[in-house]
Amino acid sequence: MENLPPPPPPPPPGRGRSDGHRADERSGGRRPEQRQKRASTPNGAENETPQWRRWAPWVAAGVFLAAVVLPSLTSGDDGTQISYSEFIDRVAAGEVAQIEIDNATGRIVGELTDGSRFNSTGGGDRGLSEADEQLINDRGVEYEFNAPSSNWLLNLAGLLLPVMLIIGFFVWMQRRAQGQMGNMMSIGRSKAKAYSTDQPTTTFSDIAGYHGVKQEITEVVDFLRMPERFAEIGARVPKGILLVGPPGTGKTLFARAVAGEAGVGFLSVTGSDFMEMFVGVGASRVRDLFQQARRMGKAIIFIDEIDSIGRKRGAGLGGGHDEREQTLNQMLSEMDGFETTEGIVILAATNRPDILDPALLRPGRFDRQIVVPLPEYDERLAILEVHARDKRMGPDVDLTTMARATPGMAGADLANLVNEAALIAVRRNSQQIERIDFENARDRVVLGARRESMVLNAEEKRATAYHEAGHALLATVLPSGDPLHKVTILPRGMALGVTWSLPQERHTYSKDYFEDTICKAMGGRVAERIVFGHVNSGAANDLEQATGIARRMVREWGMSDEVGPMAWAGQQQVFLGEDLMSSGREYSDETARLLDDEIARILREQESRAEELLTKHRRGLELVAEALLEQETIDGPAVASLIQQGLTESGDDEVIEANVLGTPD
Repeated sequence: MENLPPPPPPPPPGRGRSDGHRADERSGGRRPEQRQKRASTPNGAENETPQWRRWAPWVAAGVFLAAVVLPSLTSGDDGTQISYSEFIDRVAAGEVAQIEIDNATGRIVGELTDGSRFNSTGGGDRGLSEADEQLINDRGVEYEFNAPSSNWLLNLAGLLLPVMLIIGFFVWMQRRAQGQMGNMMSIGRSKAKAYSTDQPTTTFSDIAGYHGVKQEITEVVDFLRMPERFAEIGARVPKGILLVGPPGTGKTLFARAVAGEAGVGFLSVTGSDFMEMFVGVGASRVRDLFQQARRMGKAIIFIDEIDSIGRKRGAGLGGGHDEREQTLNQMLSEMDGFETTEGIVILAATNRPDILDPALLRPGRFDRQIVVPLPEYDERLAILEVHARDKRMGPDVDLTTMARATPGMAGADLANLVNEAALIAVRRNSQQIERIDFENARDRVVLGARRESMVLNAEEKRATAYHEAGHALLATVLPSGDPLHKVTILPRGMALGVTWSLPQERHTYSKDYFEDTICKAMGGRVAERIVFGHVNSGAANDLEQATGIARRMVREWGMSDEVGPMAWAGQQQVFLGEDLMSSGREYSDETARLLDDEIARILREQESRAEELLTKHRRGLELVAEALLEQETIDGPAVASLIQQGLTESGDDEVIEANVLGTPD
């Protein structure tokens, strides 16, 4: 339930916070009007469809409908429909004046003596019989036989339609084949985004802090601006520079700033853009990328997340990934294929330099590695000021205090912190961002969002209060751990309660620090056992973190007298194939037993130490738990005051030296 620092890697970070919610890059000082724009495509107008091609299908459809529909609409009136027998009767009665007989259908259209028109179905397929024809002649009826009227447009359409369909089908097949061939031919082209040199871009002035990194990378800018200075002396500027650092520290931003300072073309591409399902596409894109850079004259090629294609070759099941290794081989040959005088510099960024291929890091390729670390206090303050520039801040906001209270945060975390504070201020219907908004935003980013829907029953709430009170008490009385900032029993994130010890600016960590951290982790479990006589599952995360720290103390950092100055951590395998092909552990069963015994000894000693301290301060533990049940959240100075009050009520004259950090005012 406690927010403890994870086991820090060498050198151990010891950050008692979560490092989530990070962006890919820190956008310190990047204003909207300074964002780079892609260069326009010069032949973009060629892709426009001609206007006549859009209207041609509609015109053809209109002509066809006119040929079919208009004749039927413009045909004359054929009069009343009568049967053939009635027609013969009227002929016999002398009422028919004239008729027209269709040779094809036998249909009869005629006019009566009174001027009205009629039509009949005719005498069948064989036409009029001899008797009926004789009757018509005897009655003096004028008659004539007509051939069926033909619509030449309809006849022409009937002849041409099948031919046009066949031609259209072959044209469609040809264009489809050409389109597929065009896609196949263009699939090997580079997907790099080209940024125009005449547009406003990012410069070093837009990046807050990191003066050491700027000084390291300034040589690249000077070379691109004034290459003759280096040529006169015979100095060779690094062909490639690798930016290494945790996520969110601004590696991509530095690459753009170099392009902006040098005023040259900038090609940006990610490592995953080279990979495709077709074999050989990655190598083709690498070749096209370098050709595009050469056409630009002086240019910077920036490859983000280069570890996706720069992994060690021959690793993994089956000997590795052929397509990725072929792409890497092409990149290695291209980096050897151009001289420094060409004015092409490669920048790459990664947060996993340990898995890169050694051939990629040798001199002549990526000659220099520049570490972009997490920002220190002064740099965090500058980053906060940059992100707060376009925000409406209240008079009670103190960015210096917030910079001190955010150790371990990268630039992306600080940008997210300021944005969260603005969102919380809007949610409060406030017209400006105030100090309470920054406090709530920091709690949300570090501890997680509050779970308003979760309601604990009285027993669970009391157990949580004593659990967090045990953590808070030990964090206050232990001298070497991180100072206590606040403790709450409000559910946040995945925890029912949180004890927040704010990490300090440290770069090395002592054995006492880790022992106090393990002891503090045991405080919640031990407090529940002292008060309730049993333990529950709420200490699972505490035990996991404590065991991880103890294991690294024994196996990696040489903090066990029994084991001695030996490291048995072993290399962390990145690929599954390396793990399967590895020879296993490098120590005997006796050494493994010794390591396990030492880890268990450290954990049990710190548990006994926690129980001793909590028993001594039993009254203070109860006062802190009662305050949590009443107020739900209390800060570090309040916890220290309650512990001192408990000592006074117990008749102890000892004055504790509280290890607390109050809430910023």
